[in-house]
Amino acid sequence: MTTLQDTPRASRLHIGLFGRRNSGKSSLLNALIGQSLAVVSEKPGTTTDPVYKSMEIAGIGPVVFIDTAGFDDDEAELGAARVQQTERAAAETDIALVLFQPVGDDDAEELAWVHRFQKEGKPVLAVVSQADTLKDEGHARKAAILQATGCMTLAVSAKAKSGLEAVRREIARLLPADYQLRSITGDLVQADTNAVVLLVMPQDIQAPKGRLILPQVQTLRELLDKHALVMSCTTDCIDAALAAMTEPPSLIITDSQAFRIVAAKKPDASKLTSFSALFAALKGDIDYFLEGAHKLAALAEAARARRTADDDAPDVASAFGADAGASKTKPLNVLIAEACTHKPLDGDIGRIKIPRMLKKAFGEDGVVTKTVSGKDFPEDLTPYDFIIHCGSCMFNRSYVLYRANEAKAAHVPMTNYGLAIAAMIGILDEISLPGELAC
Repeated sequence: MTTLQDTPRASRLHIGLFGRRNSGKSSLLNALIGQSLAVVSEKPGTTTDPVYKSMEIAGIGPVVFIDTAGFDDDEAELGAARVQQTERAAAETDIALVLFQPVGDDDAEELAWVHRFQKEGKPVLAVVSQADTLKDEGHARKAAILQATGCMTLAVSAKAKSGLEAVRREIARLLPADYQLRSITGDLVQADTNAVVLLVMPQDIQAPKGRLILPQVQTLRELLDKHALVMSCTTDCIDAALAAMTEPPSLIITDSQAFRIVAAKKPDASKLTSFSALFAALKGDIDYFLEGAHKLAALAEAARARRTADDDAPDVASAFGADAGASKTKPLNVLIAEACTHKPLDGDIGRIKIPRMLKKAFGEDGVVTKTVSGKDFPEDLTPYDFIIHCGSCMFNRSYVLYRANEAKAAHVPMTNYGLAIAAMIGILDEISLPGELAC
């Protein structure tokens, strides 16, 4: 059960355990966390869906371990589904532990997974499991794996509780350089300057009763840590909030759905952004998202011009380039991806509001939308002309970058809810982002 004091899973370091069936992944997980969480059995394939365990590691902080199904599961359709779940867990992984069996008759699959993580730029640790069965404590086996992978290799025994502390130390050493250093607001709000920030937070039907949504909570906490002076209001109270301030706020952060209203009311001296836009920079490939937002803005402008000037208007394809295959008669096929899995409500942003905005921009027959949620993300993205992703507060950065890389590989432009809304209402150039990035 998650409490208000818990670090959200998306903000934790994700450590994935990968190996063949019965390689000792679940036993190692139980030994590392000191609990019997994962079911251990001599029967291959006991672990089916990934098992997630959140905990704290001294010197590292909040982490989540992921125990995965064996990547050698070949039991027809069910086995393929398990391996697919393992693939998805790999996309979330920040640090990978690849388990090698004590006797290596054929390490081809293990080596392939190590090389996969290395190619993706993710830290990987090779682990020889069941080291208590080896007479030399795994020295020869470790040397062979080290030579084949070039990565740090350790021998552990969950049964004898040996090598566990070495694994924890190595995880700490492998921490990504930017772990816990990424900031939501970045240089938009300088620390210890008592910057004045206005948060516009409409509490609509999607907001949990009596609580704020996660991006609002995390942003507010960071601003307090930076000693900013924060005022919060709902959309209908913007005028009163601004009037109560002796000077304009240096930054206004709004829910993206209120962009149009807030942009019309904001003082000229105030920078404007949204929670969703900030999380696009925090979690995803912001350069690719910005590129996608500009393409969406160009598409919307071309569609508006075409409706008013008919044949003299720019072709939709011009926003993508001559080889994009878009035409005036082909509707734009848009994939809308939500991280949350929830029952759709009236006014749902991903299922109602953004599709409505797209139809207003491109016409009822000018766009086709499909919405997916949670980990349900198409393997084949080529049928889509565009992807609009949520702020991803429920996903870690590794998984969002994985999705962005999949879109790049399929040559499909991708952007984020906040940037997409700004693009469609024509205020993309007014949105501020952390760092040197600018719309």
